[in-house]
Amino acid sequence: MTSSRRLYAVFLVLLTCVLAGFGARAAADEPPATSLPHHFTFGVVPQFEQRKLFAIWRPILDEIERRTGFVITLTGSPRIRDFEKDFANGAFDFAYMNPYHVVQSGYNHSNSYLPILRDGGHVLQGIIVVYKDSPLQSISDLKDTEMVFPSPNSLGATLLIRSELKRRYGIEVIPKYVQTHSSVYLFVAKNLAQAGGGVASTLSLERDEVKNRLRVLYQTPPIPPHPITAHRRVAPEHRDAVMRAFLEFAQTAEGQRALRQVPIDELISTSLIDYRSLSSLDFRGYRVE
Repeated sequence: MTSSRRLYAVFLVLLTCVLAGFGARAAADEPPATSLPHHFTFGVVPQFEQRKLFAIWRPILDEIERRTGFVITLTGSPRIRDFEKDFANGAFDFAYMNPYHVVQSGYNHSNSYLPILRDGGHVLQGIIVVYKDSPLQSISDLKDTEMVFPSPNSLGATLLIRSELKRRYGIEVIPKYVQTHSSVYLFVAKNLAQAGGGVASTLSLERDEVKNRLRVLYQTPPIPPHPITAHRRVAPEHRDAVMRAFLEFAQTAEGQRALRQVPIDELISTSLIDYRSLSSLDFRGYRVE
């Protein structure tokens, strides 16, 4: 090999090394690839008006986001009927719903919801409230009375009460729907309705000036309370991450204060086993499809 060729070969080797060094430094200087956060929607059955509902749930979900690294959008439905249409269409990844909604969504098909968390310290009981000085003193006094309810398909506040009155006492009432539990209590407290349907847990959260004007006339037998659910499309590892975050948050003083507003007093894990018995409830004639 001639001298010039040897020099050219050495030059090529040196150039290759220099370029390789630049490439290595450039790769080292690049920021590490990061995956985008997972986005999920969270629906809440509208037991309260929208501002109160968001004031309760948004701080909770902010903490769940912090603990999981997920982005969780709180999706509000103005009425229970709207909420039911949304979850029937699979609009939510996670949702806080009444127990019968679990039954409605189905147990096995791909668009159903799986209960993952619930209150272990409370049960769901429908209540009938009347004005504190109302002449209505017994269940029989309710016959053919106009009663206010949140919505036709509200489980504890409407369906349990109406089916129980008919099945056990042979009593029908005249229903009027006012959208939320809070509206029911306000109507009765202001003597705008003779009686109303709600649930014990939401009544406990009402302002004293409303509660002090009401009297509980009747309570239904208890059933498992509202669960936090996950849509079946949510990957098990993401479902478990959200469940762990809720349970860990519930162990803190801040979490206990926040969850009490839902209201949830003792958050525990749950499954479909706790809710299968509800499939035997018969609400024919009362449910509105």
